[in-house]
Amino acid sequence: MKSVYLVRHGQTLFNVQHKIQGFCDSPLTELGIKQAQATKKEYFEKLHVPLDEAHCSTSERAIDTLKIITNLPFKTHKELREWNFGTYEGEGEHLNPPLPYNDFFVQFGGESQKQLTERINQAITTIVTATTKKHILIVSHGAAIANFYKKWSAYNSFERKDRIKNCSVLKYNFSNEVFHFQEIFNPDY
Repeated sequence: MKSVYLVRHGQTLFNVQHKIQGFCDSPLTELGIKQAQATKKEYFEKLHVPLDEAHCSTSERAIDTLKIITNLPFKTHKELREWNFGTYEGEGEHLNPPLPYNDFFVQFGGESQKQLTERINQAITTIVTATTKKHILIVSHGAAIANFYKKWSAYNSFERKDRIKNCSVLKYNFSNEVFHFQEIFNPDY
């Protein structure tokens, strides 16, 4: 069995400015840095999680979060990026339609929810099945992680009640080709 720790990046400038950021990027704020430090201390160090492999999206916000959590060498993957919102990238969040987004962003050159779910699931599954390591850190993004969670929800032993906050950790066990959701951790900040 392998343990997979999916972490959402820390707070960014666009999060504070309520701007849509998927493939576009913005830097971590001071709070975002503190969130990553809190996740490292309050989860990974406190629980003595023996991380032995690390991966993240190619976005600066994910890379910087990973570097705060661990000093392990890591690989970046374009497929771990956030939802592609097309021309809505960098616009105000007030333009988002009500959830679920489904195919809304396709008309603006972005991805459908189905495309995002297939991409993030394939990326995480490929990473986990290609390694012999047992404790794998993957830093990605809120909507990407949420759609991965939905993909495997039939195998969850309980339902996630908390939203996926910046620097939340979703722990999965992977065995028999199935991801089993174990817990969610939201840092105190």
